[in-house]
Amino acid sequence: MRAIQITSTDGPEAVELVDVPAPSRGDDQVLIEVKAAGVAFPELLQSRGKYQIQPPLPFVPGAEVAGVVVEAPADSGFAAGDRVAALPMLGGFAEYVVADTLLTFPLPDSVSFAEGASFMFNYGTAYFGLVQRGAMQPGERVLVHGASGGVGTASIQVAKAFGAGRVIAVTSTKEKGEIAVAAGADEYVLSEGFKDEVKAAGGVDIVVDPVGNPPGGDRFTDSLRCLVDDGRILVIGFTAGEIPKIAANRLLLNNVSAVGVGWGAYAMKRPGLIKRQWEAMEEHLASGALKPVLGESFGLERASDALLTLDRAQATGKLVLEL
Repeated sequence: MRAIQITSTDGPEAVELVDVPAPSRGDDQVLIEVKAAGVAFPELLQSRGKYQIQPPLPFVPGAEVAGVVVEAPADSGFAAGDRVAALPMLGGFAEYVVADTLLTFPLPDSVSFAEGASFMFNYGTAYFGLVQRGAMQPGERVLVHGASGGVGTASIQVAKAFGAGRVIAVTSTKEKGEIAVAAGADEYVLSEGFKDEVKAAGGVDIVVDPVGNPPGGDRFTDSLRCLVDDGRILVIGFTAGEIPKIAANRLLLNNVSAVGVGWGAYAMKRPGLIKRQWEAMEEHLASGALKPVLGESFGLERASDALLTLDRAQATGKLVLEL
């Protein structure tokens, strides 16, 4: 089969399209013909040897796919020909991949393969943050940083699907704000001066923060100032580059909480959790309430271009490889 291999840690330009043997499934695995594979920061980091999951070279990256079942265990609930999404964790940038049965999910007919390969990482993170860790209640107001990105748009839609009263997007430009509103946000504010606008509007109950602090800035503290009593800020990531330091007195004086959201590590220690999260979101995915915002699509032979697009911050929406 054709596959993309990382053969060195020289970056996205060095990945190679090769012919390798197709994988064979284990007893609790599903063999899938890949139709689409999501492209995300883990693959970019792996191409430079900087990710926490870094197998010996050479290896086939690709953690999130959608496709058609070729073979499955008799008691798995899957059969040849079924449309599925899956998290193989590795090996997805290829024509065939295997995934554990607990990390393989039925893909509704209304959802494209590209959307299926763009769903679980971002929406699983958003669901874990808002519903499980953040304990979002119906009618609560939610502020989402990085709102035009993958986790941002997922958080907007999960918040709305699970009962948020109002969702405010924070973006760096008007164009990105329009993307966030198209994804379902009630309004957007620009990151420059967002605190004053949000506070003037009455504040929020939850802040979703996959961004952290830009160099020299203190967006995190401004986010804390936006929270009302019993508010929570969800610490998801640091794409802006700097990890914030929390002044604990702000939590005490304002009766607010900073909540860590480390979805992947948490879920991997609890087999079946990701499957249950999929089941909780499946009806909303099928209805279109949860609909991944897709970006550019690339053929398998252009995997390097896809990774470079991500590296240069030129992506709008989820990048996918379509086979």
